[in-house]
Amino acid sequence: MKTIQIGELKTHFSEILNKVKNGDEIIISYGRKKEKIAKIVPYKNSSTAKKRKLGIFKDKGNYIIKNDFEMTEEEFINL
Repeated sequence: MKTIQIGELKTHFSEILNKVKNGDEIIISYGRKKEKIAKIVPYKNSSTAKKRKLGIFKDKGNYIIKNDFEMTEEEFINL
């Protein structure tokens, strides 16, 4: 993982995007203190592209809704 200054990102934007496209992760720093402010990762590695398991108790329990269960709209809204 490489860290670059914001100025270098502006200057070499296309080259950096090609590196990211090839799988590299880039951290962007800003200011005199070189504070890390962002991270550029390939889209395929981003959290939005990952599949995740739904719930830790999936397929480990069950539930039954009784036939006499009733709830009015007003009770439902006030929950």
